[in-house]
Amino acid sequence: MAEEDTNSNSKFQTHIEIKAPPPPPPPPPPFTFDSADTTTFQLQDQIKFSFFGSRSQRRRSGDTWIISVFVILHVVAFFATMFVNDCWNNSHQDCAFKLLGRLSFQPLSENPLLGPSASTLGKMGALQHSFLTEYHQTWRLFTFPCLHAGAIHLVINLCSVVLIGVFLEKEFGQLRIGLVYILSAFVGTLVAALFVRNIPAVGASGALYGLLGAMLSVLIRNWKIYSNKFSAVASIFFVTMINFVLGLLPYVDNFSNIGGFISGFLLGFVLLFSPQLRLVAQNKGDLFEYGVKDSIKLKLKQKLDRPVLRSISLLLFGLILAGCIVAVLQGVNISPYCKWCQYVDCVPFKWWSCIDKATSCETMVSNEQLTLTCLSDGNFRVFPFTNISQARIEDLCSLICS
Repeated sequence: MAEEDTNSNSKFQTHIEIKAPPPPPPPPPPFTFDSADTTTFQLQDQIKFSFFGSRSQRRRSGDTWIISVFVILHVVAFFATMFVNDCWNNSHQDCAFKLLGRLSFQPLSENPLLGPSASTLGKMGALQHSFLTEYHQTWRLFTFPCLHAGAIHLVINLCSVVLIGVFLEKEFGQLRIGLVYILSAFVGTLVAALFVRNIPAVGASGALYGLLGAMLSVLIRNWKIYSNKFSAVASIFFVTMINFVLGLLPYVDNFSNIGGFISGFLLGFVLLFSPQLRLVAQNKGDLFEYGVKDSIKLKLKQKLDRPVLRSISLLLFGLILAGCIVAVLQGVNISPYCKWCQYVDCVPFKWWSCIDKATSCETMVSNEQLTLTCLSDGNFRVFPFTNISQARIEDLCSLICS
């Protein structure tokens, strides 16, 4: 009887053991950099980041208001320039696009970029040798990067700013891109002042070249993590060349572009060290995402945040900025010592002139007609009006003597 009880108890115990749930598996270890070294960066070898990014890879938070503000300010400045120019009255209706009335452009022979006259650009704050060195109007260093030479210059420059600037602002934020934009524009202005000539020049493209330089530094610094790096380089080269060719026309300063590009390139290494990246799997079944707040950002920041490179770039930028300020305040002008430098800034063509010399004309008024004769080559032209300002006479004299 006792043996039967023992057997029944053992059977009961066996039944209980079979029905008992298995112990839960141990929780997976947290995602740390120790584990990321063998998992995340193995994925990084297989998954590359698009430089410009698709909609699913771009950071969706944050606005791009700083670039919008700069674009609006440039548009307002250009309309103000054309309003002051008043081709319809000052040029006696000898204008392009006459339907615009007061806002119509100077003739293409005078301004091939569909813009104001040279005297108007000077009045609005363009850089010119006499204004900067003789009259010491240093305030022009702050108006120079705000002006465009014409509507063509305005459209091409602002379209490029929107294309490059909006992308950079989404990736690095308003503050850093705003600093790159403003500092590049100012350094570009200082470089342009070192090559200032008698022809008035404006340099709104200097800030754009600063963004291009910063974009190139971002690409170089993060070269291994981007998949379409060569298309990005091609895009930078394309935008750079279009605006550089535009700078070969009158009134657009190419030296400011060079100075802006160098400063933007250095500032890119200093400020733009933490790109906003997202890892997104290609298959919908295994979708995963690590935003900038996750481990990828911190690990890449450790890899990419090189203090020596940033320090050297900051030092070089500071030396360039300080050196240019001192040289401009001392009235240094490199143009007389560099004969070929003028071809970097303006290439002569049959439709316009790049002559960098003071012109003078003899003025004769008779029978409601104005005759201007160039004293250097004897060319003259008769105009069917006499009520004309001295600034406008200088504009016409430059055209006759070219």
